[in-house]
Amino acid sequence: MIRVLIADDEPMIRAGVRAVLATAPDIDVVAEAADGHAAVELVRRHRPAVVVLDIRMPGINGIDAAAEIRNTVPTTGVVMLTTFGEDDYILQALGGGAAGFLIKSGEPEELITGVRAVAEGAAYLSPKVAARVVAHLAATGAGTLAGRRSAARDRVAALTAREREVLAFLGSGLSNGQIARRLHVVEGTVKAHVSSILARLGVDNRAAAAVVAHEAGIVPPQSSQP
Repeated sequence: MIRVLIADDEPMIRAGVRAVLATAPDIDVVAEAADGHAAVELVRRHRPAVVVLDIRMPGINGIDAAAEIRNTVPTTGVVMLTTFGEDDYILQALGGGAAGFLIKSGEPEELITGVRAVAEGAAYLSPKVAARVVAHLAATGAGTLAGRRSAARDRVAALTAREREVLAFLGSGLSNGQIARRLHVVEGTVKAHVSSILARLGVDNRAAAAVVAHEAGIVPPQSSQP
């Protein structure tokens, strides 16, 4: 059973997230918080597998709460809930170690998929979030969209063929175990590939690597995901 904590300052959003997650037989919502400070305290108390955080909350916002949770309870994966227009916050959360990013207006099934992926140690970017991050990076002086795509493809080209294959699956939100089953190898081999990929791409975490995969255009169509 995947134990989940929900944190959002809007009661209706919390109720909606809980209702969606309640439809999944393998997910159990163990607590709710209305702000970042309460989220951190409840994560310490309940030790959930995943915390679903609103990216903007009063007091301690979702970004700071995510960083605190990653520092104090590293076994808890962080999924950020965002809306359009919060691209700068998403980039900050990427740097803070959040593993999942979902749009509040997205499909309910995507929330369940994202929670399951992060619970299994994967990174999950909603396709809409990935597209906005790529576009936002290009629009904020970090290079034109075409230029960033070209640069990402050059970075990916420096990987081995198997590493590129692993990166594509990583960008799709697959865990090491799921990738291992797709490639018919042991999970330890995939873990070694992921470590090499992060080092070669010069990124700190799977979510940041997933952004590079999306920029390079190597992520398979969503229909091919589990």
